[in-house]
Order: sequence, then structure tokens, then C-alpha cells
Amino acid sequence: MTNPFSLEGRTALVTGANQGLGRAFAQAIADAGADVAVVGRRDDRNREAAAEIASRSGRRTTVVTGDVTDRDDVRRIVEQTAAAHGRIDVLVNNAGICFHRPALEVPDAEFEAVFDVNVTALWRMSRAVAPFMIEAGGGSIVNVGSISGLIVNRPQWQPAYNASKAAVHQLTKSLAAEWAAHNIRVNAIAPGYVKTDMAPVDQPRYRRHWIEDVPMQRYATPEEIAPSVVYLASDAASFTTGAVLVTDGGYTLH
Repeated sequence: MTNPFSLEGRTALVTGANQGLGRAFAQAIADAGADVAVVGRRDDRNREAAAEIASRSGRRTTVVTGDVTDRDDVRRIVEQTAAAHGRIDVLVNNAGICFHRPALEVPDAEFEAVFDVNVTALWRMSRAVAPFMIEAGGGSIVNVGSISGLIVNRPQWQPAYNASKAAVHQLTKSLAAEWAAHNIRVNAIAPGYVKTDMAPVDQPRYRRHWIEDVPMQRYATPEEIAPSVVYLASDAASFTTGAVLVTDGGYTLH
């Protein structure tokens, strides 16, 4: 039996791929054998990430700089990736933002910005990529949700982010049900507390809730979460669609 986790001969488009979780996801996907389109708003960071990914994996990487909240950029990002690689087999909707503020202090513009990046951009990217997957006979979309879509984080309040990730989970299930007929699998991961620039999980003031409440008594690294994305992107998950894969060290077991 060939390796079901292999992504040899495939092309993956990863949004928010130049730092944090997205960079780890892009690297793991390339290590599994896929060529990768590195998507992000910062061209310099994109090029740095793409060069490192290519150097480590030996796979072809393409830099596609753009803003996933811009309709025209979304179309260009997808078309540019398809033109460069001839196919798009995997889409990882990773781009996301979060603001930490109590509900009564959240400006409308901030709430809208969170949904624009975390939900609307994911929706547009998925719809833009789907026709290419349908024409090719199928594909895999992996959305980055969060345990924040399942629980309420404390003591750092983030109501807009929590609501947006719950929407990601439900949108994942909706697209999975609709696109199964086209052999497009749509799944999500729901990471727990992961140490990135976006999440100060190692600060002492958060230890009580973010470390001690986790049965494994620690946070994760991006590299620990990345294999779950490879799994959902690969043939190892060929009968898995509409799933929200929780990777949280047991946090949501309470």
C-alpha cells in the first residue's frame, strides 16, 4: 500500500502562510510532497517563508501576494496559483485575526473586520477554488477553526473571534454536505492553545486557565498541529468530510 499521507504530485494553496500556524502548515504540506502557493499580504514575508519551505522540502513554492478580504485579490490569487501549477488540489484557509476586548468595548468596525477575515474571506476563497477542484475531479479544503468556536476563552475576552470560529465550523459542515457530490472534502481543525505571536500562551497571568486547565498541562507548538492538516488534506482522510478535528491537549474535555 502506498503512503496514504503522501501529497506527492499535488498543489496546495495556503493563506496566511508566512508566519505562525500557516507557515507550519505550509511547511508540513510541502514535506508531505506537495508544491505550495504561499499566500499573504506581506510580499517580503511571503518570499522569506517560501524560500525556507522550498529549501527544507525540495518542493516548488510560489509566492502569491494579496489580501484575502479583497474580492479581486481572491480571484487573482486563485487564478495565479492555478496558472503557475496547473492545478489546485488542497486549499488551507488559515488567514485569521483576533482582537481582545470585552463585548461592551468592541467597536463595530473591529467586529466586522474579524468576520471579514475569518469567515467572509474563507467563504470567497473556497468558492473561488471549488470550480478548479470540480473540474479536476475533487480536492480537499481544510479550514482553520478553533476551540474558541466551542468554548468561551477566559480571562481574555474575544467575543467576535469566538463567534467567527463557530461560523467557520458550521460553514465547513455546510460546504462539506453540498460539495461531497463533487468529491471535494471540507474539514476543519480546532486547535487549542498554541504558542504563536498571535497567542501569548506562556504569560504567567494566563497559566491558570490556559495551562493548568489542560489535561496535558501544556500548550502546543505550530509544528504539533500541522500534521492534522496534512492528514485532512491527504488520502488518509478519504472518508472524512464535515469534521471538526479538535487538537487541544484535552482542554474541551471539561
